[in-house]
Amino acid sequence: MRVLVRLFASYREAAGVGHVVLDLPDGATVKDAIREVLSEHPLVAEGRQVVIARNREYVEPDAPLADGDEVALIPPLSGGAARSVARIAVTSERLSVDDVIAAVRDDAHGAVVVFLGTVRDRSRGKRVTHLEYEAYAEMAERTMREIADRLERDHAPAKVAMHHRVGDLDIGEIAVVVAAGAPHRDAAFAAARSGIEELKRAVPIWKKEHTEDGAVWIEEHA
Repeated sequence: MRVLVRLFASYREAAGVGHVVLDLPDGATVKDAIREVLSEHPLVAEGRQVVIARNREYVEPDAPLADGDEVALIPPLSGGAARSVARIAVTSERLSVDDVIAAVRDDAHGAVVVFLGTVRDRSRGKRVTHLEYEAYAEMAERTMREIADRLERDHAPAKVAMHHRVGDLDIGEIAVVVAAGAPHRDAAFAAARSGIEELKRAVPIWKKEHTEDGAVWIEEHA
């Protein structure tokens, strides 16, 4: 399939062109298109999270592409950073509770429930210095999305979002945020609780606990 990728402002200047035409295999996603562009023009969006639109609407990186699609790489706007609020994310960046809430807010909803998982300073009787999270990121995001999609069906018209941090986290930092929005609180509470329980049970993210006595991978979720 053939896809047009448009570049604007600082991204256009960094690449030296305003657009790139890509020939991609069937089944390619927005992420594949971005990877191709950045391999040819690595200075585009250097050091910044890439925000994308497909056919003039913000989308997540795993959005599918079709022949003739137009993809745009969106630089920060003069009035503030342009970005789509991802419903699902596994990231090394600090988590934003506001971002996760924004992903589930809806004018038809009267309740939003948020679960925060934070790094505590003691575990199993030992003082924790920090935690280290590792993920099979691609599978983790796909599994999180499947969980969120199922919960949204079970508690329709609820919305569910999940963000998980990876890398080294200090005491008190947020490791995971799960949010659920629904017209009424019962559905929001149920979806949020099920979301974190299923995330811990099924998503391939691992935790290494660093204490004064050394470090150990935690096999069970805590």
